[in-house]
Parts: sequence; structure tokens; C-alpha cells
Amino acid sequence: MTLKPGARLRSQVDATEIIIVRPLAAEAILTCGGHPMVGVGEEAATGLAVTEEGGGTQLGKRYTSPKDEGLEVLVTKPGTAGLASAASAW
Repeated sequence: MTLKPGARLRSQVDATEIIIVRPLAAEAILTCGGHPMVGVGEEAATGLAVTEEGGGTQLGKRYTSPKDEGLEVLVTKPGTAGLASAASAW
């Protein structure tokens, strides 16, 4: 998925919602709880469960990816699952 500044995404497995602050130049897949995030207005797949543990997300915190330099997101709704991009957990 091509990420654009201001794009709003949500988790399919918990309450996490984010806004893209700084996107990558290339396409990227953001995940939460081991599943790809979807647009805020999109339907989540049914029957999914958290498959990757993480420390959860905190409201108002900005997260950056350690491997995808430049990618930054802002949490607008916290959740219990962790964020990741490609194969690197945050």
C-alpha cells in the first residue's frame, strides 16, 4: 500500500487507529497484531486474532520504524497489539 501523509488506518484485531505523519517513498505494509492495517472506513476481516505480541499502542505517541527510516505514525486511538512494518516490530 502506498502511504500518504494524513492517511488514517486502523487495526483489524484491536482498537488501534493511526495517522501517517511521514510516509516511506516506497510502498509499505503496516501491521498491528500480526495483520495488515486497513483504512478507517474499510471493513475488517472477521475471525482474526492477535498473532504477534507487542507492547500495545499509546494515545498521542509517535512511533517510528527502526528499519524503515523516515516512517512515522501518530496513534489516535490506543490498543493492546503492537505495530510493525514489513518484518520489523516497533
